[in-house]
Amino acid sequence: MAEDKDITAVTEIYNEVLRTSTAIYRDEEASIDERVLWWQSQQQKGYPLFIAEEDDQVLGFASYGDFRPWPGYRFTVEGSIHLRPDARRHGTGTKLFEELIAHARAAGKHMLIAGVDAENLPSCSFLGKFGAERAGHLKEVGYKFGHYLDLLLYQIRLS
Repeated sequence: MAEDKDITAVTEIYNEVLRTSTAIYRDEEASIDERVLWWQSQQQKGYPLFIAEEDDQVLGFASYGDFRPWPGYRFTVEGSIHLRPDARRHGTGTKLFEELIAHARAAGKHMLIAGVDAENLPSCSFLGKFGAERAGHLKEVGYKFGHYLDLLLYQIRLS
């Protein structure tokens, strides 16, 4: 689980992914203060922030939060995982996602949702390893790097 000291690295990883990919549909980088507030909100709701570390260096993180804010969705969460470029395809993401799923199950969650850019084939393949089913294709709902983006929704039944 994350500690205060990890938030700077979490912010750096988040911003690197934001700058270089369509994994995050956002244009402006996050500040450390913003990420601290997000993490505090996560903690208040009992949601995790898992950290993968090696030699005291944060390699990546995984978290989940509310899928939608209304009470009828309380057993459904949306998860995400982000890694440094040098930590990808080495099993780090698998370990983080396994922790995330185990935590969500233990918390009594029923469904885990993941939103993935339609062109992000490695993430689609990654989710498939966990039995994720493609549940939807939302066309041109995002916009980044000068063009519209399709969002794929995946779901994993937890209970």
